[in-house]
Amino acid sequence: MTAKPLIALAMGDPAGISPELTAKLVAMDEIRSRCRLVVIGDRRIFDEGARVAGVTPELTRAEQGADFRGAMGDALFIDLGHLDPSDVQPKTATLAGGTFALTSYRRALELARDGRVDAVCFTPFNKQAMRYARADYDDEIAFSAEVAGLKTPASEFNVLGELWNARVTSHIPLKDVASKLSGERIQRALKLTDACMRDAGFARPRIAVAGLNPHAGDGGNFGREEIDVIAPVVEAGQRDGIAVEGPFPADTVFLRAKAGAFDAVLTMYHDQGQIAMKLMGFDRGVTLLGGFPFPICTPAHGTAYDIAGQGIASTGASRAAVLLAAEMAVRRSA
Repeated sequence: MTAKPLIALAMGDPAGISPELTAKLVAMDEIRSRCRLVVIGDRRIFDEGARVAGVTPELTRAEQGADFRGAMGDALFIDLGHLDPSDVQPKTATLAGGTFALTSYRRALELARDGRVDAVCFTPFNKQAMRYARADYDDEIAFSAEVAGLKTPASEFNVLGELWNARVTSHIPLKDVASKLSGERIQRALKLTDACMRDAGFARPRIAVAGLNPHAGDGGNFGREEIDVIAPVVEAGQRDGIAVEGPFPADTVFLRAKAGAFDAVLTMYHDQGQIAMKLMGFDRGVTLLGGFPFPICTPAHGTAYDIAGQGIASTGASRAAVLLAAEMAVRRSA
């Protein structure tokens, strides 16, 4: 790795705020001081984003096969030339937009997989547009694992400052959650959470495990998953040296975590943690794909079609995503 980590930054959905966010990130002195960006997209789309954002970032054009580590410049641009701006339908999920984002992201993953960059970031995608481009598109985890050739478990984490949220199940219908929970699956999520947080600099992360049912089952009155499935995993984790406690009622555990009692909360399903995290910091939250041989980070918010083209999109979450990826890349190198 160079003195500053190389981060591939894939441009997301062109119909939303992704182009202006990408341009703002490239223009930020703080970002340039912490890492070197390899932006991947269409230069025409990027330039329009810069115009909307009111910035004029410096970029050095790079060929796809270039030696990025030896190249001059704090920010490089790989111009795929794959979307004419006239084909962008603002504030609308389209096949063209999904294809643009998917192609850019695939190229970023390939660079990281091949060791040519140290981490991957991307500005927001629109999942409907991604499915127009690829009918079987499930989520970023499955797609990233396919491109990276990952055979081991991976998961999505939400990060808000020093507070993390992990989950056992993710993008599945709520009606299927209980049947998908098993001791093995919860244990796998717990171990991955502990490992990823250590990778991010936590010496011994304190992890709280949420129950599935109201009031964590209320001693079996509202379900026995806490007693029969979750609690045994917590006890096993403690024996393995993980600083884990629970299961706790999901409606109060985040209050304790926010107050500093825990570094992370492991929830049983998607919205159980997402709602709490986004209420606490929607414009600052980062989504981390953990379990990969390189960090993958993105802002936790979406494409914000409602404010696209106005130049008012906050860079808080995107900035935090790039800085987290840079920090994790440096730690992995060390």
